[in-house]
Amino acid sequence: MAKSSSLNVRVVEGRALPAKDVSGSSDPYCIVKVDDEVVARTATIWRSLSPFWGEEYTVHLPLDFHQLAFYVLDEDTVGHDDIIGKISLSREAIAADPRGIDSWINLSHVDPDAEVQGEICLAVQMLEDVRGRCLRCHVLQARDLAPRDISGTSDPFARVFWGSQSLETSVSGTIKKTRFPHWDEVLELREMPGSPSPLRVELWDWDMVGKNDFLGMVEFPPQVLQQNPPNGWFHLLPFPRAEEDSGGSLGALRLKVRLTEDRVLPSQYYQPLRELLMESVLGPAEEDAASPLAVLEELTSGDCRQELATKLVKLFLGQGLAGPFLDYLTRREVARTTDPNTLFRSNSLASKSMEQFLKLVGMPYLHEVLRPVINRVFEEKKYMELDPCKMDLGRTRRISFKGAPSEEHVREASLGLLKGYLGPIMDTIVGSVGRCPPAIRLAFKQLRQCVEERFPQAEHKDVKNLAISGFLFLRFFAPAILTPKLFDLRDQHADPQTSRSLLLLAKAVQSIGNLGQQLGQGKELWMAPLHPFLLQSISRVRDFLDQLVDVDGKEEPGGPARALVPPSVTVREGYLLKRKEEPAGLATRFAFKKRYFRLSGEMLSYSRSPECQTRSSMPVSHIRAVERVDEGAFQLPHVMQVVTQDGAGALHTTYLQCKNVNELNQWLSALRKASAPNPDKLAAWHPGAFRSAHWTCCLQAERSAAGCSRTHSAVTLGDWSDPLDPDAETQMVYRQLLLGRDRLRMKFLEDSTLDTTPEADREKGSSVMEGACPDALAHQREAAARLLEVLADLDQAHEEFQPQE
Repeated sequence: MAKSSSLNVRVVEGRALPAKDVSGSSDPYCIVKVDDEVVARTATIWRSLSPFWGEEYTVHLPLDFHQLAFYVLDEDTVGHDDIIGKISLSREAIAADPRGIDSWINLSHVDPDAEVQGEICLAVQMLEDVRGRCLRCHVLQARDLAPRDISGTSDPFARVFWGSQSLETSVSGTIKKTRFPHWDEVLELREMPGSPSPLRVELWDWDMVGKNDFLGMVEFPPQVLQQNPPNGWFHLLPFPRAEEDSGGSLGALRLKVRLTEDRVLPSQYYQPLRELLMESVLGPAEEDAASPLAVLEELTSGDCRQELATKLVKLFLGQGLAGPFLDYLTRREVARTTDPNTLFRSNSLASKSMEQFLKLVGMPYLHEVLRPVINRVFEEKKYMELDPCKMDLGRTRRISFKGAPSEEHVREASLGLLKGYLGPIMDTIVGSVGRCPPAIRLAFKQLRQCVEERFPQAEHKDVKNLAISGFLFLRFFAPAILTPKLFDLRDQHADPQTSRSLLLLAKAVQSIGNLGQQLGQGKELWMAPLHPFLLQSISRVRDFLDQLVDVDGKEEPGGPARALVPPSVTVREGYLLKRKEEPAGLATRFAFKKRYFRLSGEMLSYSRSPECQTRSSMPVSHIRAVERVDEGAFQLPHVMQVVTQDGAGALHTTYLQCKNVNELNQWLSALRKASAPNPDKLAAWHPGAFRSAHWTCCLQAERSAAGCSRTHSAVTLGDWSDPLDPDAETQMVYRQLLLGRDRLRMKFLEDSTLDTTPEADREKGSSVMEGACPDALAHQREAAARLLEVLADLDQAHEEFQPQE
């Protein structure tokens, strides 16, 4: 049984942050850390004490974590960035409520002694002889300790306390300049008279001048020492102390954090539930109220519905049934809708599933259509404004240096600029029929047919087009234009002026997507000068939609292991600085060479430039580890290493430097996902480099020495290109169905006792199936009985596997 764990983190906004700049403002950004790893950095919001980020991250973590931390910093163009404050959330605090955390939390001061990290390996024995009890503490090694010296390393030693006794490991020159010390020392302490005492092991960085720096500690109570003496790796903790309450003087963050942890069974246990789900989409959706999908639709709401929709879309994509799945939900939604003006306007499972389907399948298409114009808007930084209440005539004068223009001049100039951006956007969209993924075209064809059958009246002739454009324009193109960073179109949020330009463009695209139904209505009459262009575009969009659904063919069935992105498709590309293993006699800054990299599911290739035909490559199947590199290894930040294995079994390391921590995390994640199926992955690695005849991390003198830190191959960031994982996806569906099992039993089964054991579910299922009568409820009762029986089998499988965790 594998453990599946993921953190969904949304950094929403900040308020009342202190001013750090002479201007009386700050340029805040957030660093998100899981234990010792930086997993994300938000964009910088310039000149704001109440920044809005709205950035969301999903971090997949197969191993337990201890703490999630948010650091708020003020970016400075000169010198080091100023730390404003931090928020720490323990795993226990996050897991306490299944719905997660959604609240404002005050920032607290950053205490250097509390900034500990890493683990220590101990083996403790309790012995007795004629002299009494003796505690033997074998201090073996530590890893990933915090750097306390200017070199980016530490000079660590350990202190062991038991009662009034204490001993230290060696503090001589044998353990110097490392975050991965190997002591292998046995310290023996005698029990003194008095009550039983806990064992405390502290790690310190030894300094020749000044006081030693604290690195972390572990503590074990007397009963643990007696019953189960520590033996293994233990997470280091700060000194226990009361949390300092800043009283809100450092400001606060609004955060949304939810932890999802599950135990994933072997694949064969999920097959019956998968078969039921597949059968559901092929049945009569309108009158089917007891299928797994119908039950799920009743049970889920809010944030869970979006996550469930993503899992279901992936599950059916992997089976080659995404089209029938969306058609099933669409038919249910359309059958329940009486007013065509409300069709797909709610956040129903059908709406969320189609929305997530577009993101999962259509993101490369979105990038191809929108990126050129979005880049132009960011780079040109033109001033555009149609709303007279928001016009800044003084700003326009400063830009033009030709005196203050009139409101009419600003409106005309802005209108020309908007058309200059909207024109290429619409040209690209209406000309993109052949580039739109076939799966999306087929889904829209089915959607259009379903809506047309439900609303055939002449007065509703536009509803079939509005159903498609509502998803494609209002839920896909327009949101991506409004917040391009959230759709991976840009690395940074827009500045206020560019953000206003994007808002105007998004409003125009939204009006086009509404096919002009609301033109001239509402409070935004200042958009009227743009209406002729919008009306002309609307007629082009109608033709585009007709062409988009004019497609033949069906989805080909896929297997459970089918990748979401075809192996040959490029999932990530860009310039990186590349270095091979230690080139003799070459200074660090000259050893890294700029190369353009492309990653697909099959190959990591690189060349001097994107246009260069001469390319070098390494098969993804040869990758054995993808990890960060300590800054101290090359005195450079944001470096990662790709460890590959050749046909002869020899390991080779390629070092790649990224331009920032977000790019580093994205490349790490993409490479780990691509190489996830590879066998013989490394369990340990060296976060340093082999230089000057030793590893810079653990100081071992053999290049072939075993790695000193465990690998993080399964720690990835969730995005549209995640590989399909049918077992984890089905497990999540199973957990959601459990929430409605009692309701399902009471609603459809005649015997509605309170017995909820798996055996009772089987008995009820058998009795209903044996006595099924040919009335209107027979199908629903049979479906409910089958579903309950499958859930009972999964319950039993989880109970059987529980002791083996």
